[in-house]
Amino acid sequence: MKCMSLKGWLLLIAVMLLVVPAGTAKAANNYPKMKEYRIERSMPDQAVACIECHRVTTPGLFADWAASRHASANITCLDCHQAADEDADVSKAHFEYYSRGDMPYGKAQYKIPVAAVVTPKDCSRCHPDEVTQYSRSKHANTIEIMWKIDPWLNKGMNSDNERKTGCYYCHGTILKIENGKLDSSTWPNVGVGRVNLDGSLGSCTSCHTRHRFSVMEARKPEACGQCHLGPDHPQIEIYKESKHGDIYDTFGDQYNWNAAGGTWTAGVDYRAPTCAACHMSGSGKVMTSHDVTERLSWETQAPLTVRPSEFAAFPAKTDWKVERAKMKDVCLQCHGNAWVDDFYVDFDKAVEEYNEKYYKPAKTMLDDLYAKKLLDNTTVFDEELEVEFYELWHHEGRRARMGSMMMAPDYAWWHGFYECKHRFNRFMEGARELIKHNTPAYRYPDFPNTGGDTTKPPAIFGKK
Repeated sequence: MKCMSLKGWLLLIAVMLLVVPAGTAKAANNYPKMKEYRIERSMPDQAVACIECHRVTTPGLFADWAASRHASANITCLDCHQAADEDADVSKAHFEYYSRGDMPYGKAQYKIPVAAVVTPKDCSRCHPDEVTQYSRSKHANTIEIMWKIDPWLNKGMNSDNERKTGCYYCHGTILKIENGKLDSSTWPNVGVGRVNLDGSLGSCTSCHTRHRFSVMEARKPEACGQCHLGPDHPQIEIYKESKHGDIYDTFGDQYNWNAAGGTWTAGVDYRAPTCAACHMSGSGKVMTSHDVTERLSWETQAPLTVRPSEFAAFPAKTDWKVERAKMKDVCLQCHGNAWVDDFYVDFDKAVEEYNEKYYKPAKTMLDDLYAKKLLDNTTVFDEELEVEFYELWHHEGRRARMGSMMMAPDYAWWHGFYECKHRFNRFMEGARELIKHNTPAYRYPDFPNTGGDTTKPPAIFGKK
C-alpha cells in the first residue's frame, strides 16, 4: 500500500472538518468565561509617596489601611483617590503638600491629582455588581424619598444646620465645592444617599468605614444601628430584644465574621442572623445583594403600609411575592415551613390592623379638620393635633409594624400598638372638640428655629 501524499492528507482533514456536527463549534463558544484575579505586586512611586506620607501625618488612617484586605491585595491610596485633572472634586489644597521642603515626598515629581471623596463610582471599578445593586436601593435614593415625604424639610420647620447635624448625617448631603474646597455646609458626610460631585449616589463607607473597609463591620448589627435607631425607626433596639439579637449577644464572638463574600452561611459561620444576614447576605439559594429594597413585602416606613412597588415616594421595581419568597428562603435556613408561614400570617395581620384601625380613621379626621379650616396646613407642627397625627404613624405606628416584623414583642405592643391607642385617642378627642365648638386650633406663635430651605434640591429633582 502506497503512503498517502501530503496533498491527500490535507484533503482528508478538510473532509473530516466538514462532517463535524454543526453545533460543536457553537458549543465550544458556550463555555463560561474564565474568571481572572491578578495582584500587581509593584506600585508607582506616587503611590509609595502617599503611603509613606500618611504613615507619618495620619498614622491611624495608615494603620487602618495596612490591616485591610485592600492592602493585602496591593490596593493603594491612588487606586481609590486618584482623579483626573478636570474632575470637579480634585483637592486643590492637597497640591500644597508638593511644595513643602520639610517632607521627603513633598516634591513635584510625586504631584498627582487626588479627590478626598471616594464615591461608589470609584468603587465600581472593582465592585461593579455591588454598586449597581446599591444604586437602585432605597439607601442610595434616600434623599429623594426624604424630600417627598418629610414635612420638616418641605415646610422649613427646622434650620439648615439642624438638618446637617441630624437628618443629613444618615441620609446624606449634596456635596458642593466652594473656592476649590469642599463646602463645610455639605462636608464631612458619609450618608447613604449622599449626592457626589461625579453624579453618583451614596457612600460605601456608611457601612464599610474607611480605611479598613471591613466586611466584618458591615455584617454586624451595630453598623446598621448607627442610623436605624431611636423613636421613629428603632431597628437596632428591636433586633436586640429579639431572639436573634439575644443569640448574637451571647454567641457573636464565636461567629466567623471574615468569611469571603457570598459564602457566609447560617449554621456554619453564624448561629442567628444579623441585619445583613437577612437583608443583604447570600443565604441558601438567595444571592447576595446590596439593594436593601429587595426581600421586602411591605413598606413599613410609609404612613399607610403599602407594597414596596406602591410606595409613591420611591416605587420599587420588584414583585413583593418574589421578594417575600426570597426572605422566606433566608428564614428557612434555620426555621421550618410552618414557623415561617405562620410568622407572616401574624405580620400581615398587624399591618392590616394598623392600616384599618389606626391610620385610615385618623387620616380621614385630619383631612376633615383641614377642609373645615379648623387646622391650618401652611405650616406643619405649629398645632398640637398635627404633631399627634404625625407621631401616630411616624413613631408608634412604625414601631408597632417593625416590632411585629422583627419579633420584638415589647416594641410591637408597649412601644407600638399600646401607644398607638393613646395617641389615637388624644388626637380624636382634640379633633372632636374643635368640630364641636367650630373653633380653629391654637397655633404656636413662636415655634423655634425654623427657616430651613424648602427648595427641592435640583441635583435630585432637576432644575425647574
